[in-house]
Amino acid sequence: TGVTPAMVAQNIGAGSQYLCTHIDSSGTPLDGGQNYRLQVPGDVPVKDFWSVIVYDAASRSMLPTSQEWPSVSTYTDLEVNDDGSIDIYFGPEAPEGKEQNWIETMPDKGWTAIFRLYGPLEPFFEQGWKLNDIELVE
Repeated sequence: TGVTPAMVAQNIGAGSQYLCTHIDSSGTPLDGGQNYRLQVPGDVPVKDFWSVIVYDAASRSMLPTSQEWPSVSTYTDLEVNDDGSIDIYFGPEAPEGKEQNWIETMPDKGWTAIFRLYGPLEPFFEQGWKLNDIELVE
């Protein structure tokens, strides 16, 4: 995959930027049979919205699960923590009471998470804002 100038342009408040990972906080590949959590800080620097989507690591296609779209976003009715952060859960089954913040994964399938920022603002480009790592939930 190549990189075009538009893909790296710093258009404050316009366009989109993507953060991708296929590993958890310990450097282990994401496993569809395990459970994970991503705590999204409450101050995501976007003008428009953000989303998290899951792709099959092998095919690079959206992970085919029972969910219509393997994603959540600021347009989803997400449960927000008292400090404004949002916990996103990944795994083959939703944690009890956290279904609206859950993205289904598939056992025996590796996956990639893409955090998309639409209308990213200056703190993102200046690296003053950092997304947390995805953590394995034991």
